[in-house]
Amino acid sequence: MKNILITGGAGFIGSNLALTLLKRGYTVTILDNLSPQIHGEKAKEQSYLYLSIKDKVHFIEGSVTEKADWEKALINQDAIIHLAAETGTGQSMYQIARYSDVNIGGTALMLDILANSKTHQVQKVIIASSRSIYGEGKYLNKKGEIVYPHHRAAEQMSNGQFDLLDEEGNPLSLQATDESSKIHPSSVYGITKQNQEQMIMTVCPTIGIEPVAYRYQNVYGPGQSLQNPYTGILSIFSTLIRSHKAINIFEDGKESRDFVYIDDVVQATLLGLEKEEANGQVFNVGTGVSTDVLTIAKLLIENYHIDVPLNISGNFRLGDIRHNYADLSKINTLLAYKPLYPFEEGLRKFCQWVITQSIMENSYEASINEMRAKGLLK
Repeated sequence: MKNILITGGAGFIGSNLALTLLKRGYTVTILDNLSPQIHGEKAKEQSYLYLSIKDKVHFIEGSVTEKADWEKALINQDAIIHLAAETGTGQSMYQIARYSDVNIGGTALMLDILANSKTHQVQKVIIASSRSIYGEGKYLNKKGEIVYPHHRAAEQMSNGQFDLLDEEGNPLSLQATDESSKIHPSSVYGITKQNQEQMIMTVCPTIGIEPVAYRYQNVYGPGQSLQNPYTGILSIFSTLIRSHKAINIFEDGKESRDFVYIDDVVQATLLGLEKEEANGQVFNVGTGVSTDVLTIAKLLIENYHIDVPLNISGNFRLGDIRHNYADLSKINTLLAYKPLYPFEEGLRKFCQWVITQSIMENSYEASINEMRAKGLLK
């Protein structure tokens, strides 16, 4: 395989992946719509991500929801890395049609073209799935039994009870989520990623294409959008700190995620492209370590040397999960993947990049007000 198509390739993961593929001798085509939510209103003039790749790849400005754009992009491609998607759990809860059209519809359109084309040469499709498909993830109850708790109720969280409990009110013990864990997403975004993954894994083998699915945890690093208010607390908190504004910490600040550095995500994705052992498999991609939100805020303040108030408000968003972190046993065994960047090291690199960037005016407050108006933020 030599010619690689990356959909959403001007985005955070895609642009970094494209640059690495080019260094390894691949020819890269990118299909991307340069969404203003990610790249700003003047993407071709100001987008850090787009400008980093525009002269190095064959760039097609277009949408995965348009058949003509797909047909143009698929010419002479040996593999597809399908990253293009609407992202953001909160926004997905009130832009249901948009998320479904792009994530599910765009993937269905790709597969439909591949299934009915006699001329394509695609050998492999890699799909960007998400840890969001697991919902609340995997826990042990006090008997030592594995359980997958239901999504937290608004009434429970309104009373300040954010942790997961069993039916008798006993606390549950968080476990690393492996690939065989129950799939029960708690947001429309998660549902669309589950659907994308299932379509790829179901259809591709029937048309002679090898599928690989990656359930990415929270990806971060230099180059991620600093103006998209719907994805990435690292970006949101960074902008607030650099603007000397207080940070509103949701819940009790102890909710946690597995943050994986961009270079580790690129490493994992390349292994899926180049190793036959990945064919037909689904993998978690993360670090296997969870970090809570309050710790993140404090580390960012420390890195920027700017002190701002931290307001632990008890606010919460419907559709948010409490915790999740990845079990990496499978990807380590089959692909020899090991994350190279501990969170504190990766965060330092991220912060060093952020301070070289202008302080972005983002629409975070507007997004918060929008979610509140929709009844999703309490």
